[in-house]
Amino acid sequence: MPLTATSAAPPANRAGLDRNATIAVVVCWLFVVFDGYDLIVYGNVIPSLQKEWGISAATAGTLGSLAFLGMMIGAVLAGRLSDVVGRKRAVIGCAIVLSVFTALCALATGPVMFGALRLIAGLGLGGLVPTSNALAAELVPAKWRAAVATMMMSGVPIGGSIAALLGIPVIPNWGWQPMFVFALVPLILLVPIAWRTLPDHTVAAMRVRAESGFSALLGVRFRSVSIMFALATMVTLLAWYGLGTWLPKLMQGAGTDLGSALTFALALNLGAVAGSFVTAWGGVRFGTIPTSIVAALLAGLALLSLLTSPPVALIYVIFVLAGVGTHGTQCLIIAAVASYYPDHLRGTALGWALGVGRVGAVAAPQIGGWLLAAGLGADSNFILFGVSALVAALLLTVIWRRFPT
Repeated sequence: MPLTATSAAPPANRAGLDRNATIAVVVCWLFVVFDGYDLIVYGNVIPSLQKEWGISAATAGTLGSLAFLGMMIGAVLAGRLSDVVGRKRAVIGCAIVLSVFTALCALATGPVMFGALRLIAGLGLGGLVPTSNALAAELVPAKWRAAVATMMMSGVPIGGSIAALLGIPVIPNWGWQPMFVFALVPLILLVPIAWRTLPDHTVAAMRVRAESGFSALLGVRFRSVSIMFALATMVTLLAWYGLGTWLPKLMQGAGTDLGSALTFALALNLGAVAGSFVTAWGGVRFGTIPTSIVAALLAGLALLSLLTSPPVALIYVIFVLAGVGTHGTQCLIIAAVASYYPDHLRGTALGWALGVGRVGAVAAPQIGGWLLAAGLGADSNFILFGVSALVAALLLTVIWRRFPT
């Protein structure tokens, strides 16, 4: 079955993007930037939280996993909801939940309160990417959907880079709390713009059918590829979010100070930004799935090369390549999903792949924390994340062979 969608987009979108559609896609991309900031910010404040609350690495991992648990639930529910009530309402609703409850984390007085707030914020965090991508996919010509879906995901590492850059001066001077207060900026600035600019129409919402929803997604026609996409997402997110959560702490454990450790996180996220553009080109030129296989292999080999104790300059290069590979792979998986399913299933399919795939994101902080608590050191984490990327390459190869473009 070819990776093409049965498009029911408005005729104007077949010819190209008009001004209103372009603005709407940019607004969706800005929401993804916001999503990326919130994904990475926790990893930047882990050392500060451990120092202030006296929590162990395992507890810190549990706190990180709570947000990803919320993301898993939010992605599945919001993806389906966007196919029923419309993309605009789903996108704005997810953004409000994410912004409010992330900002409230600054008021947390201990790990229990912090974890509860991160769990609720995760509902919006998980729903924002599938709903934003589903809306953007309906606003562009079918031939550009894969490229736009990949470019949309550049917002995640850009947001993560903002978190790392902001953390370098803010955390040492003002503590970790302002990092979460910053989440109010999108609520104040971006939500009102989205309310005015995002289109109200949703093709899928006007075409609810008996074969829509999860019954269709997991029916005979789509079951196998839906499961494969979810599994590939799971191991890719384990590598990407594991690095995003633990990298500063891992590098501190290797003897670097907090500022230097955050620059390694910055290298990872800048590599992911570059990877979004490189994989967008590669996806158009060579196909989304073949390019994703190469990206996953690159990430896995780069991370495993850290076991050879390379010099510091080379470590920066390795993390850039890891960012290119892990995030680039995920961008391409989303692009493939956005192009594969018909319009009335697109939101559900994206929510399914990202929701079930979040199992990897939920597991990554916890497993990483367990490995550190067991005294196995940073190398154990790099092995875990590197092997996960290689497994992603294997799964994507199966998709490529069984479901060729």
